[in-house]
Amino acid sequence: MKLTTSILAGAAFANSVAAHYFFDILVIDGQETKSMQYVRENTRPEKYNPTKWKNVRDDMTPDLDDFRCNKGAFESAGRTQTAEVKAGSKLAMKLAVGATMQHPGPQMVYMSKAPSTVSTYEGDGDWFKIMESGVCDPSKDFTKEAWCSWDKDRIEFTIPEDTPEGEYLIRPEHIGLHGAHDGQAEFYYGCAQVKVVGGGSGTPGPTAKIPGIYKVNDPEVNFSLWGGYKEYTIPGPALWTGGSTGAGGNTGDNAGGNAGNSSTPVENELPEASPSDSASPTEPFDPSASPVESFDPSASPVAAAAHNSENCNGSKLARTRRAFREMLLKL
Repeated sequence: MKLTTSILAGAAFANSVAAHYFFDILVIDGQETKSMQYVRENTRPEKYNPTKWKNVRDDMTPDLDDFRCNKGAFESAGRTQTAEVKAGSKLAMKLAVGATMQHPGPQMVYMSKAPSTVSTYEGDGDWFKIMESGVCDPSKDFTKEAWCSWDKDRIEFTIPEDTPEGEYLIRPEHIGLHGAHDGQAEFYYGCAQVKVVGGGSGTPGPTAKIPGIYKVNDPEVNFSLWGGYKEYTIPGPALWTGGSTGAGGNTGDNAGGNAGNSSTPVENELPEASPSDSASPTEPFDPSASPVESFDPSASPVAAAAHNSENCNGSKLARTRRAFREMLLKL
């Protein structure tokens, strides 16, 4: 029985490695901008590759400085434009090439204020969290639809009205927990460059440094979601939504309230039986000057296709067989 359970969990994990992704479009008050216009471009061979501590890809782990905006992203900072946005604006970061988030796990958004010009800022300052969401419906499949982020093509958030004026990096992030029980949590993230105007005099916080915001042994990134719903604590600092430092309510579409942000610590569990152009100055966003454009892979350097069951190290069947063989070797 134990053998069968391990095999089922391994096969389900292999099948879930079917949709990796990266962020490329900043959406401002419902208007989509151009691919990589305001978002720093990473230099990974396959731009959709996740960052992990185990079975590392592209020599990237969450302990490296590039965990701020993704591998090599600072190299593109000078040619990335800076969008002018008003405090209180509703923004989103959209995934490239039509991908959606088909890994179970939480989503969050961080900001970090640049000392001067954001295009010269590496993100080595303080970061604060302005949005998070976890589980929206505990009654649904905990490995899929229970999570607020499931099958969404973007992470939506609001710039707090009390945010001090200045230039910032905005960093959306999605954590895939499908392999977290085996130390293989997957991190998907990127950075947009913005200038906040019309802001307030709030004090963002609590703050954290990146890297360092997560540790390899943190229970939140070694969590087993197999075997049905259990409470999960979203990692990172408490939310800031305005005023002095402290938690707030910019929890995205987390209609489940505390279901996705429990204060109860989680335990690390073994998997149970499971189902399955030149540098540009800061400029205000002008919809008429930056019309919504569909992404054309043939014309863009970010033509790495969305990671899917057809290009993920072979077919889904091959991956399942490989996972099965590897699981048997470990037993």
